[in-house]
Amino acid sequence: MRAIEITEFGGPEVLKVGDVPDPVAGDGKVLITVDHAGINYADTHQVENSYLQAAKLPMIPGGEVVGHTADGRRVVALVGSGGYAEKAVAAAPYAWDVPEGVSDGDALALVLQGTTAWHLLKTSTHFQPGESVLVHAGAGGVGSLAIQLAKHWGAGRVIATASTEEKRKQTLELGADVAIDGTPEGLKDRIIEANGGKPVDIVLEMVGGPTFDESFAALAKFGRLVTFGAASRESAAPIESSRLMKGSKTVVGFWLADCFADPRLLGDPLTEMFGLVADGTLRPIVGGEYALSEVATAHEDMRARRTVGKLLLDPTR
Repeated sequence: MRAIEITEFGGPEVLKVGDVPDPVAGDGKVLITVDHAGINYADTHQVENSYLQAAKLPMIPGGEVVGHTADGRRVVALVGSGGYAEKAVAAAPYAWDVPEGVSDGDALALVLQGTTAWHLLKTSTHFQPGESVLVHAGAGGVGSLAIQLAKHWGAGRVIATASTEEKRKQTLELGADVAIDGTPEGLKDRIIEANGGKPVDIVLEMVGGPTFDESFAALAKFGRLVTFGAASRESAAPIESSRLMKGSKTVVGFWLADCFADPRLLGDPLTEMFGLVADGTLRPIVGGEYALSEVATAHEDMRARRTVGKLLLDPTR
């Protein structure tokens, strides 16, 4: 089968199409003919081996696919790796049936980004109706869904950051009350101004570095900041315990992989969000589709922040 198999770590230049043996589904596994694979920012870290979990070579990147099983089921599945290919294998509990009314792009947007957004609000920050929520990278896969979920669940005010005027406009169309430039310089003041002169209750932060620092400084009393990425590839400044005590602030980390031990932690949110998509309440943003042969371009576009929403990979091209 055709697949992207890397034999050395690096940037987008190591992503090349080749022929590899078809995978074999053992006991408790399911073989999936891939209609589309999802492309995630985490994939860029996996390819250069800078992710939280070390990768091993050779490797086929890609952690999620949607496609068909031999018995005709249409499923979306988490595969760990191996998604950038014409066929992939998933553990049976991590392949969920996709209902009618939910497209391939919808399903792929929800299985990782959607469940991440769900847990950031429900599990990590214990969001309550009426609270203000700052969503960084609001036009991205997680951010675009987090905006909509926060509004659906009764947020008092949703503030989104985005890098361009076009992306900021899109976050407003998704339901954000205000959109601001996410550039770190002066960010704290822009956040507070956007919240009517008050610090914010919740921050969903995945940039790291000075963006994290400025966002923490904009937290209200009893505010919660959840960090779930480091797109800038920079570390935030250390926070002394006294800065947490003053204002009773919380900093919490989230990594979706920690949910993988229990498929219900993914399946239950997925079921809820499939229903929200089907009734028109939730609208995943599909930002583009790339041929398998164009995956290096997809990674370049993502790293350069030229993309919005969920990116799809077509293994047939």
